[in-house]
Amino acid sequence: MSSTLTERPAPAKAGRQVTVPRRRTRAFALAEIRWAAAATAAFLITLPLQMSGQPAWVWGPLYAVAYVTGGWEPAWAGLGALREKTLDVDLLMIVAALGAASIGQVMDGALLIVIFATSGALEALATARTQDSVSGLLDLAPSTATRLSDDGGEQTVATTELRVGDTLLVRPGERIGADGRVLDGASEVAQATITGEPLPVPKETRDEVFAGTLNGTGALRVKVERDPSDSVIARIVAMVEEASETKAPTQLFIEKVEQRYAVGIVLATLAVFALPLSFGVGLTGSLLRAMTFMIVASPCAVVLATMPPLLSAIANAGRHGVLVKSAVVMERLGQVDAVALDKTGTLTEGTPRVTDIRPLVGSALDEDALLTLVAAAEHPSEHPLARAIVDAAHERRLDLPEAEDFASAPGVGVTATVHGTEVAVGAPARLLAGAEDALSARAATVATGLEDGGRTAVLVLRDAVPVGVLGIADRLRPDAAATVTALRELTGTAPTLLTGDNSRAAARLAAEVGISDVRAGLLPQDKVTVVREQEAAGRKVLVVGDGVNDAPALAAAHTGIAMGRAGSDLALETADAVIVRDELATVPRVVALSRRARRLVVQNLVIASVFISGLVIWDLAGHLPLPLGVLGHEGSTVIVGLNGLRLLRESAWERLGPEQRT
Repeated sequence: MSSTLTERPAPAKAGRQVTVPRRRTRAFALAEIRWAAAATAAFLITLPLQMSGQPAWVWGPLYAVAYVTGGWEPAWAGLGALREKTLDVDLLMIVAALGAASIGQVMDGALLIVIFATSGALEALATARTQDSVSGLLDLAPSTATRLSDDGGEQTVATTELRVGDTLLVRPGERIGADGRVLDGASEVAQATITGEPLPVPKETRDEVFAGTLNGTGALRVKVERDPSDSVIARIVAMVEEASETKAPTQLFIEKVEQRYAVGIVLATLAVFALPLSFGVGLTGSLLRAMTFMIVASPCAVVLATMPPLLSAIANAGRHGVLVKSAVVMERLGQVDAVALDKTGTLTEGTPRVTDIRPLVGSALDEDALLTLVAAAEHPSEHPLARAIVDAAHERRLDLPEAEDFASAPGVGVTATVHGTEVAVGAPARLLAGAEDALSARAATVATGLEDGGRTAVLVLRDAVPVGVLGIADRLRPDAAATVTALRELTGTAPTLLTGDNSRAAARLAAEVGISDVRAGLLPQDKVTVVREQEAAGRKVLVVGDGVNDAPALAAAHTGIAMGRAGSDLALETADAVIVRDELATVPRVVALSRRARRLVVQNLVIASVFISGLVIWDLAGHLPLPLGVLGHEGSTVIVGLNGLRLLRESAWERLGPEQRT
């Protein structure tokens, strides 16, 4: 349905005054849904009353309720279009409905009203939610920051007041207020929202940090290097808005088709009414023929030719844990011929796991003893690596002794006393700095091997002597490899891996799942660049991701799918579809289902066109009785509706054969 484009100023955050374009406010969208629901309820209550032979005074007022509740908004939109000297399908449907009612076909008109009111309400709600998510992203950045003056004094200021060259103090647990570079201090920063890296990243002097990322246990002094209006967060917002707007030409094309169709039907109806009058045919006969033409030429069957297959596919996908946000999305999914997959949280579970336990020769420890020692020392820590180690010990049902004198050094590791011995756990490069003995060399070799394999190496010292190394990595989803294979068969090309993680970890995972095209170390704008390069080459790209850093690529892609359980709010809102249960294998299934739905749409359009053309020709070339016109019109509607409902069957989801492939 038609909608006007207004603008709503969003609150200024992160140094940026954002004007968020909106087709509908959320409150107005909810109001439209209530009106559409009222029209549908009135129609469903009235129809059996009419079919059972009740007098018109019983069911007539209820049909009037359906006309008013469902028709006032499209009628208002149509009148608004007329004021702009355009004519759209909204107004045509109202005229067709009223015309049908004027010659006694009240039910036909009510059905048209209900269909258009429902589709318009869903469109308005989807638009409002998407625009809300864009402005909501700015909540990631803090509203205030601690600025240091030249004499060392502290001042709490709004982040909008920060300027390039300012020095910030970022305390443990605070979010960083602006993009910049570390002047002093050491800490670990969780920046998965920007880069997608699953683990906090050590930061020290001269390292870059981003606004909105979360500082760990150390304090940092940060020099602001970008104006808040140009931060990575702000650019993500801008890219999501820009990419969303690039989909507008498709909508403009549809509106042009609607305009021409509406004008054509109106002119044809007037001609059908006026020409017989000019040859002496009576007014009643001419009006009856014109209204019959209006009914049989109305696009009701064409609308149902498209919606039942797509809505049935949406319902089927929903039963299997995939939320497809609209019929347009379901249709677009079947057009994709290239896939780009995020790594952390998409191909992987997004949670670090212990993958390797390597006691060093001469330590007199086996795997369980080494893991017990490390887990006991790490137990008081809240670091994600520590939780992974403790979880691994619990999975093996190991009893952990109490640790004493626990201490944590950001970017280095932890120390504790376990069973009277001093245990140190941390980064091999830090703990082995300056060590030249044979045991330290052996530990460094093991750690390097793990890191070359894409794992995070954790060294364990007992009384300053290396005793073992642990390897920790994000675990691959069980269905990742099968999903990559199925997508390759569907699209004819292997998926691309897009990740902000390091190249070694990305390459290791890509090799496990069978991906050869790996793009690592990407910031959000880099992912968008890759997607646009592929689309410039004529590809229709499907992006699958889960984080805030994936949102611009999800918006820029032909179609975007977000992982539901761990997905960020922005990714869930920006994406066209959501995998609710994080079952990656549903991605190729829903693409195949979409392709079946698109084939049924084509079948239904052919059926509807044949019926409409035949009935129109009959009415123009001969004399089509009104009851036969209504029967033919409604008959075609029933046929295409039942054909589309075939996709509700379980077999439609399970089927993934050559006919779904490009």
